[in-house]
Amino acid sequence: MDTVQKAMAGFSLDLGPLKEPLGFIRVLEWVFSIFAFATIGGYTGTTHLTVSCPDSDRPVEAFFAYPFRLAMKPYCPLLCNGSCTETYLQGDFSSSAQFFVCVGVFAFLYCTATLVVYLGYRSVYLQTSRGPVIDLLLTAAFAFLWLVSSSAWGKGLTDVKYATDPNHLVLLCGSCKAGEFPSMGRLNASVIFGFLNLILWAGNCWFIYKETPFHKLPAPPSPTQEGGAPGP
Repeated sequence: MDTVQKAMAGFSLDLGPLKEPLGFIRVLEWVFSIFAFATIGGYTGTTHLTVSCPDSDRPVEAFFAYPFRLAMKPYCPLLCNGSCTETYLQGDFSSSAQFFVCVGVFAFLYCTATLVVYLGYRSVYLQTSRGPVIDLLLTAAFAFLWLVSSSAWGKGLTDVKYATDPNHLVLLCGSCKAGEFPSMGRLNASVIFGFLNLILWAGNCWFIYKETPFHKLPAPPSPTQEGGAPGP
């Protein structure tokens, strides 16, 4: 209880940092990190095929969803003779997808924590050099994680598109025709948001760097340097 009271006693809300690049960019990072993991989490898609029979065409639907373990759920093409053989989509792309979501969630949590510090504990943040230095190191680490996770998920999304492409799946079903391609606009957006986050976090490193002791302003020239050597 005493710890909570001490923390609240030091809290002083100041929206001024939101007008500065440091706070404004952090808000953008907070928003875009939500967009990044929200566009991929909970995604479901459907690949459409058609079995051509003499009397009619029979639709076939293959469902898949985040985290893209495609072989988890079978689909069953109903053949012309009435038989049905369970078939599975091939591929497990969960590692890159879950890594991307994990980075997005932790980036969102870090942005939330730092915004509380910027707006409520600004004086404590600037009281020593430790706060800005730690902030700089963690921001640079997140920029690197966004680079790795976005690149990995971009490659994973390419593989998901190939594994769920109806034109590829018809090769496994002799009497099938390719149908509608699954809608992946959300997944494409997630990759874009990932690289936008990379730009934001990498760019924000400069503004945090200016708050650290590593960024030294040049010392003003001495009177001797300005006016030459003093007279006798």
